[in-house]
Amino acid sequence: MARRSESVWDYPRPPRVEPESRRVAVTFAGVLIADSRNALRVLETSHPPTFYVPARDVNTGALQAAAPVTYCEWKGAASHWDICLGTSISHCAAWSYEQPRRGYELLRDHFAFYPDRVDRCTVGDEQATPQPGDFYGGWITPDIRGPFKGAPGTETW
Repeated sequence: MARRSESVWDYPRPPRVEPESRRVAVTFAGVLIADSRNALRVLETSHPPTFYVPARDVNTGALQAAAPVTYCEWKGAASHWDICLGTSISHCAAWSYEQPRRGYELLRDHFAFYPDRVDRCTVGDEQATPQPGDFYGGWITPDIRGPFKGAPGTETW
């Protein structure tokens, strides 16, 4: 059964966290890093969904803490993670909220991945493409319609 098309302009602000029943998977350097049917997706106006995978469904042994900490006005301070598999390293390929702000507690003990910093991200049977730009980590699948924030010229949206 095909999933209904969604416009990112129908998503809420502040963002909403909801369960995702489709399989969410992330592969890097030929290794399955995350694989879950218990992911969460975060929906925010003008952004494609961001998927958060429970730590129990992530190969956390491949993650190494990275230096930068960023801040989301809604979710709080985000820790970033490198994926390290032998000589294959993807810098700041994942992030997590160790102490998410009120309303986003479900994101604790979950990891999100930038689709442009890994080999492949899938939702169900669909391969995701990255949200434009290098700051946001949304996953674009065929059922998601834009325009999307992140490309040059969209900074003030």
